[in-house]
Amino acid sequence: MSSVSCFVGAVLLVSGCASSGSGDDAPRVVRPMADVGFDYQIGGPYAPPSGVRAVARDRTAAPARGLYNVCYVNAFQAQPDALRWWRQHHPDLLLRDARGRLVIDEDWDEALLDISAAGKRDRLARIVGRWIDGCAADGYQAVEPDNLDSYTRSKGLLAAADAVAFAKLLAGRSHAAGLAVGQKNTAELLPKHASVGFDFAVAEECARYDECGEYASAYDDRVFVIEYRAADFARACRAWGERLSIVLRDVDVRPAGAKGYVRRGC
Repeated sequence: MSSVSCFVGAVLLVSGCASSGSGDDAPRVVRPMADVGFDYQIGGPYAPPSGVRAVARDRTAAPARGLYNVCYVNAFQAQPDALRWWRQHHPDLLLRDARGRLVIDEDWDEALLDISAAGKRDRLARIVGRWIDGCAADGYQAVEPDNLDSYTRSKGLLAAADAVAFAKLLAGRSHAAGLAVGQKNTAELLPKHASVGFDFAVAEECARYDECGEYASAYDDRVFVIEYRAADFARACRAWGERLSIVLRDVDVRPAGAKGYVRRGC
């Protein structure tokens, strides 16, 4: 399925396709519909459960046939297994403190990328842009650039304005490829969502932090919610189960069949 065509049938589009440019040959961006069955499979792909109509997978995985597919791209931080590549090919694009040490997201052992200057953002956008183009070529309909909030873990070396500026570059590249682009978390940047060009949201634990309403309002309910605690999931389903796409997953988002796998929908 081409990402530049209108995706109908099982996915059920919202108001057809939204154009990402002028002219008959411009790629068409398809936004997800609100309140569809959703699964979050970025830890490894598996057959989508019954009732699922939209799925998010890592960019290295093939999209799920016949569904609305969101391509996960770690756009603001370096995957641990890719750090050596960054060190060899683009060492100056890794964020470093005043002593020259890498700034690390300790929760996931990921080095932050340096989006502090326009020139570096442009270079990073070309690198990440190739990954985004790959998502489109593989047949995805949307992209999820992760770690928009990395500036909050930068020890003051990055600002929200840097994240917004880089996100704009990624949104433009996504739309040029015919992909919708989702805001990943970072509720504090919701006022900037229209100027960036985000089309929907992927919100982790918005029930836990009482943020689901903010995302729903900003994106007309086009929000994929992932909760990791059963109590938060239950609360999300009670409050938003008829409006948003909500799933309970284990924090490591393991594939089905793996020890510790958890997956439930409202």
